[in-house]
Amino acid sequence: MVNVSLSLGSHSYNVHVGNGALASAGFLVNRARLEGKAALITDSHVAPLYAELVVRSLEDAGYDVSVHTFPAGEQSKNLSTVEKIIGEMAAEGHDRSGFVVALGGGVVGDMAGFIASIYYRGIPFVQIPTTVMAQVDSSVGGKTAVDIPAGKNLIGAFHQPRLVIVDPTSLTTLPPRVLREGMAEMVKHAAIRKPAMLQVLRQLADEIDIGFSLNTIERLPQIMADNISIKARIVEEDEKETLGVRAFLNLGHTLGHGIEASVPYGELLHGEVVSLGLRAALYLSRKHCGLSARAEREILETLEALELPLVLPPNVSIEKALEHTRRDKKFRGGAIRFVLLSAPGSPLLSADVTQQDLEEAMQHLTTPLH
Repeated sequence: MVNVSLSLGSHSYNVHVGNGALASAGFLVNRARLEGKAALITDSHVAPLYAELVVRSLEDAGYDVSVHTFPAGEQSKNLSTVEKIIGEMAAEGHDRSGFVVALGGGVVGDMAGFIASIYYRGIPFVQIPTTVMAQVDSSVGGKTAVDIPAGKNLIGAFHQPRLVIVDPTSLTTLPPRVLREGMAEMVKHAAIRKPAMLQVLRQLADEIDIGFSLNTIERLPQIMADNISIKARIVEEDEKETLGVRAFLNLGHTLGHGIEASVPYGELLHGEVVSLGLRAALYLSRKHCGLSARAEREILETLEALELPLVLPPNVSIEKALEHTRRDKKFRGGAIRFVLLSAPGSPLLSADVTQQDLEEAMQHLTTPLH
C-alpha cells in the first residue's frame, strides 16, 4: 500500500492507496482511532458493488454500522437529500461520538462530507472514493458541498477527512466513459505540476476500452498516488484557497462549469466539460502568457487520446454557458480569476482575461481540433 500524507496541523491525515484496500477499511479506520457508530453513505450504483464488503470490514473491526443510500447522480446532491439522510442518521441513534463514511464517487464524497461537517456541528468522516475523479481529486482537500438552483457547490464547508482509502481495483467496474472523464483531472494535474505524467496517461488511454492489463493494475496504486500527491502538496500550501495557490486546481474549470450548467444534467460529464475548459484555457494561455504551441499540442493530444471532447457540442448555447460562468464562485466582486499556463508545470492566476476573451475562447471551442 502506498501512503500519501497531508500535513495540515491538527487536520493532518493520510491517503492509503492499494489494490484490495476496501477489504482493509475497518483496520485502517481503527488505526486512525475513530470511535463510535459509523454512518456509511453511498449511492444506488455503488451500494450493490461495495457496500457489503466495506460494512463487513468495519463490523469485523468492531464498529456498529448503518447504511444510507440515495439515488445516484448529481441531481441528488441537494439539501433535500441531506435532510433525508440526516433524519435517517438521527433515527439510527447517531450522535457526536460517531463518524461518517463516504463510499462512492464525487457526488457521494461531497455530500457525505457536507453532512459530516454540519451533523452535531461537525463529526469526523472517512473518504472511500470509487471513481478516478474522486480518487485523484475530490476526496482530497476537504471541500464539501451541495448544489442549489443558483449554482453548483454554492452551499458547503471546508471539512477535512480523517483519512482517505483508495482502492484502484474499484475502477475496473467503471464504464469506459466514466474512466475517461475522470482522467481529465489527471491531465489537469500533469499540466500544472508534473508534465511527464502526460505520457503515462496516453499509455493508459490505449487500455480503457479493452480493460486494464494485470501489469497496469499492479502499477495503478503508484500512478494514482502520484496524482494524489500533486493535489496534496497544493492543499498543504493553501488549504482554504486564500493565497491563490489552490486556485491552480481550477485550471479548465471556470468555463467548464459554465458549460456543464448550461445543458441538462447528464448530457456532459464533469471531466468532459473540464476537457473543453482545458482547451479554452490553453487558447487563452497562448494569447496572454506565451504558452508554446508545442506545449498546447501535447496536452490536447493527451485529451484526444483519452477520447475526451475538445469541440463544443452543437446543443451548447455559448450565451447560456457564459451567463453561468459569470455566476461562478471563482469570480470576486465580478472580476475574473482565471488560471492560465505559461508553460507545462507553471500555472498562474491571471487578472488579464476579459469577458471578450471568454467569448473568444468559447468560439474557439466550436472549431475543429485539426
